[in-house]
Amino acid sequence: MKLRSMLEMFLLSAVWGASFILIRLAGDDLPPVWVALGRLTFGSLLMWVVFAAGRHKMPPMRLLVPLFVVALFNNSLPFCLFALGERTVPSSIAGILNATTPIWTLLIGLAVGGARATRLTAAGVVLGFLGVLGVVFGHSSGGHFSGFVAESGSGGFLFGALLISIATFSYGVGAVGAKRWLQGVPPVVIATLQLSLAGLTLLPIALAGPHPTALHWQSVAAIITLGVLGTGLAYLIFFRLLATISPTRATAVTYVLPIWGLFWGFLAGEQIHWTALAGVAVVLTGLLLLNLRTQPKQATAQATTADHPPTLPVKTQEPCPAEQA
Repeated sequence: MKLRSMLEMFLLSAVWGASFILIRLAGDDLPPVWVALGRLTFGSLLMWVVFAAGRHKMPPMRLLVPLFVVALFNNSLPFCLFALGERTVPSSIAGILNATTPIWTLLIGLAVGGARATRLTAAGVVLGFLGVLGVVFGHSSGGHFSGFVAESGSGGFLFGALLISIATFSYGVGAVGAKRWLQGVPPVVIATLQLSLAGLTLLPIALAGPHPTALHWQSVAAIITLGVLGTGLAYLIFFRLLATISPTRATAVTYVLPIWGLFWGFLAGEQIHWTALAGVAVVLTGLLLLNLRTQPKQATAQATTADHPPTLPVKTQEPCPAEQA
């Protein structure tokens, strides 16, 4: 791998890993739906610039419904749930919970007949979920509540963790759907329309619900950064990587996102406890086991999500380590 590709992978992992702390900072002033709508707005604006510059064509109208469904599960729903969950869950823990996305994607793929299970697969799934459960219950039962988390207690923390877990399951549904319905569509087109459709879906909900009552520069900067860098620019870096290195290598960025989540959370003043560090080690071990021998029936690189590597429907001869389904 060339030095430039390595640097781009490092930048991509750092940007995606920062998404969790940016969600929390934006949520200080913005209701959850507005956090999701803001990042979708700024992310889609950047993607439309790239769409126009590349003179891409709109997909056939028959793909509008599949695109809408993928946008719902890959963006609208999980973006809102992450923003809502991080009201009571530290961003570092949210980053660890996000690591279950490849596990959910694999399980959904198995359920619909898109992947095969092996003993290593089963061991990886078990280890991954045990690591996450250890983090969640270790954090909730150990009295590790500081700042905004302390206000809600363990009940609020567990509910927030549940919401984020539902969001990662939603990512898995969106990934499997994109592989089945959007094969052959250029990834830039998918990303642009997906973000736009998700934003249009949330706009009436945001207007009808609670509005921001006060905005501070930190929240504004967080939502702009989250949309432009954590959503739009991150996709573009990933697309560039796919053009220069294999999908297997490009999506290996999955493995370091929880570590970046811990790092950015620490810089933001969140307390990082040994249970979180141990949980990350167990989860990453599970992900490695998942990808040692898991072979999808039709291996593909994968569709576009925001807080984990995109699942782009581009055919390849290699299994993708991020989300096997």
